[in-house]
Amino acid sequence: MERRNQTIIKLAQTALMAALCFVSFTFLQIKIPMPGGDATSIHIGNAFCVLGALILGGWYGGLGGAVGMTIADLLDPIYIVGAPKTFVLKLCIGLITGLAAHRIGKINESTDKKHVFRWSVIASIAGLGFNVIADPLVGYFYKQYILGQPQQMAEILAKWSAAATFVNAVISTILVAVLYNVLRPVLLKSGMMQSGTTRKEAGAQ
Repeated sequence: MERRNQTIIKLAQTALMAALCFVSFTFLQIKIPMPGGDATSIHIGNAFCVLGALILGGWYGGLGGAVGMTIADLLDPIYIVGAPKTFVLKLCIGLITGLAAHRIGKINESTDKKHVFRWSVIASIAGLGFNVIADPLVGYFYKQYILGQPQQMAEILAKWSAAATFVNAVISTILVAVLYNVLRPVLLKSGMMQSGTTRKEAGAQ
């Protein structure tokens, strides 16, 4: 029963992260129009994908980011054709962040605030760093070979996308570092998130 309750809580939190990704991207972005009717943007949508991976784990966090950002793309005429690419990339951001934070850094098993802060930042950089490389690269091939855009146009879009994605990554890393390390003690205290220590204590009872 306890495990079922935790799953329900995680699904609800995943839906919340999806909603935050959607809202932050849809309403808080600074859209940069590009030639050919395309666009790139400065936004903090990826921050909530990473935050979800730190709180919930890579799979749930990545899924929240993928669903939220994909829905945002589907509702925007400019981004709708890139929705499949968005789903895959955002899921990967979450998985990579979760791998670094939970499998390598083991932040849920630590009570050392410095360790948790350090690995939350490292994991954020890993996930968002992947996106800085993958988003323009995948975008280039996607637009040229799937959507049939001219090579020169695809190259221009890839360069602008790389610059915007880098700015987004820097902003999101700083935001996540602050939000996660402020929210973590609150979530642990409220029971909305369990550390390794909490799970061990529950198992011993």
